[in-house]
Amino acid sequence: MDNILDQLAKEVDKISEEDISKDEKTKQTEKTEKKPAKNEADDSPMGKLMSKKTVAFPCVGDVIEGRVIDITSSEMYLDLAPFGTGIVLGKEIKDGMGSGKAKIGDKVTATIMDMEDENGYIELSIREASHEKAWEDIESKRDTQEKITTKIISANKGGLLIEVNGISGFLPVSQLSSKNYPRVEDGDKNKILSILKKMVGHELEVRILDADKETQKLIVSEKAAQSEKDKEIISNLHVGDTVSGEVSGVVDFGAFIKFSAKESGENAQEEEKMEGLVHISELAWQLIEDPRTIIKVGDRVQAKIIGIDADKISLSIRALQKDPWSEVNKKYNIGDVVSGTVNKINHFGAFVYLDKDIHGLAHISEMSEMYPGKNIDELIKTGEKYDWKILSIEPREHRMGLVLTDKKSRSASEGKAKKEKEPAKKTVKAEKDGKEVKKEKKAKEIKADKKEKKEAPKKKTAKKETKN
Repeated sequence: MDNILDQLAKEVDKISEEDISKDEKTKQTEKTEKKPAKNEADDSPMGKLMSKKTVAFPCVGDVIEGRVIDITSSEMYLDLAPFGTGIVLGKEIKDGMGSGKAKIGDKVTATIMDMEDENGYIELSIREASHEKAWEDIESKRDTQEKITTKIISANKGGLLIEVNGISGFLPVSQLSSKNYPRVEDGDKNKILSILKKMVGHELEVRILDADKETQKLIVSEKAAQSEKDKEIISNLHVGDTVSGEVSGVVDFGAFIKFSAKESGENAQEEEKMEGLVHISELAWQLIEDPRTIIKVGDRVQAKIIGIDADKISLSIRALQKDPWSEVNKKYNIGDVVSGTVNKINHFGAFVYLDKDIHGLAHISEMSEMYPGKNIDELIKTGEKYDWKILSIEPREHRMGLVLTDKKSRSASEGKAKKEKEPAKKTVKAEKDGKEVKKEKKAKEIKADKKEKKEAPKKKTAKKETKN
């Protein structure tokens, strides 16, 4: 009996194991049926992209980087893995790459123009990407005030047209460094343009002053780029130093001198040259009406540094010359009567040169006191020489007070006044003489009438006697 029960238990266990085995196989089959079959799309770029949830799929307008895999005469193909293959067409290649040439293996940045063209490629534009990247770089350099090198494309009367990262910009004349600033004496714009045109094709170091992508405005400055270098050079200069240079420009208020900050003088490099201003009052000891009469562009001169203010240098030529006023008392003394030429007459008096260096002022108040009622223009004329009495001498201030004592001028003035009175006297005398003549004539007429009346009776008696 026990054997029969054991045998039945074994059979039941066997059946259970088979059922479990069938159930497991069924489950495995169901899993296999439910699991999608692996197909070729899984290995495609899109399949890989879909499996990587962290990768964001690009859109039209996005900038993307790809590796050049093929180049033809009119097309460039980029590997944009994992997104696919991109294509750049003809003009987009030339405009975007500028003067550079791409080769297989290079990495290139481009902008997506179309997600899929008729051949299934992602259409790209290098030019558009380059433009965006160029402005980003320009704006960055503007913010950091980084120095950049730019090429001059053309010139107009207002300045120079330049190019930065393929973007056109402008460099105003006022923003040129002293080295390149066109010093034109009469300010003739045509002459300025002629000088600016000579700079076309050259490269300049500049800083970006203003950049606006929306308005496509780009303004640069050479002066701003040079300021730090100039300050560094100027730091080695000191008031009292003597410099040698060349006159670079002459204007109404003075002259500009270009000089080297190094002792090497003419051998100094062009970019190491500085420019200073000699004010009209510092050109010479004598009075100067027009700087052009004593100095001209191209003259080699020596000057003394008399002032440094930031990047502005003030020079003096006369400071290196002997001051003629230091020995003025050896030649002239108060009370002396000297000969001097009238240089200029204005509302407060006349400037008179006693010699080529020493001048004095005949103040209007002194002239009026000496010649009351007389206008200064009636007494003297510009360019004429007269005698003057020295009233005061102030060597330190370079001043001398004068008053006219010229007898010739005084007699001429008095003679003029006398002549103005003479016609009046003559008129009175003429009138008096006329009255006398009329009176005398009338008296003669009266006398003749009386005589005729006296002789009338005698004539009548003689007539009667003749008849008888």
